[in-house]
Amino acid sequence: MAERTRPVSTIARVGAAENKALVVRFYEEVWNRGNVSFAHEVFADEYVRHDLRPPDPPPGPDGQAMIAEQFRLAFPDLEWNVDLVLGEGDLVAARWTAAGTQSGAWGDVEATGKRVRFSGVNIFRFGGGGKVIEIWNHRDDLGLMEQLGASVFAGATPSGASANT
Repeated sequence: MAERTRPVSTIARVGAAENKALVVRFYEEVWNRGNVSFAHEVFADEYVRHDLRPPDPPPGPDGQAMIAEQFRLAFPDLEWNVDLVLGEGDLVAARWTAAGTQSGAWGDVEATGKRVRFSGVNIFRFGGGGKVIEIWNHRDDLGLMEQLGASVFAGATPSGASANT
């Protein structure tokens, strides 16, 4: 039996290199330089973010700009390095490593002044207009929270400790 593969449109196949270049530029502009308005050049109005963590930002480029702005307020000296970018058809996957000092509140964690290093993977899906219409975000929040000294619960408690503490 022949293996079935997902069909890839001619438009997406032609644009794979351009899509990868736009993703790299997105990280440079938005995350390294803090130019959050660049999100409007990358994300379509119908863009949806798939992320298991709060907050639940509004759809579209404004939602992505809001996430980046809030994160950069907490980590103003953020440095972003793109480690790997793969693209095929309408999909681009990027692995990155970031570092910064938490000088502002982030979520429920008040400023700690601690320097952290963490990584993640984003999977972008491009639409016919050359902009991102979906993203799946996977970031090492457990490692990030541990470095900040925040309480984390990873499914097991130390001997004698309560899961509610």
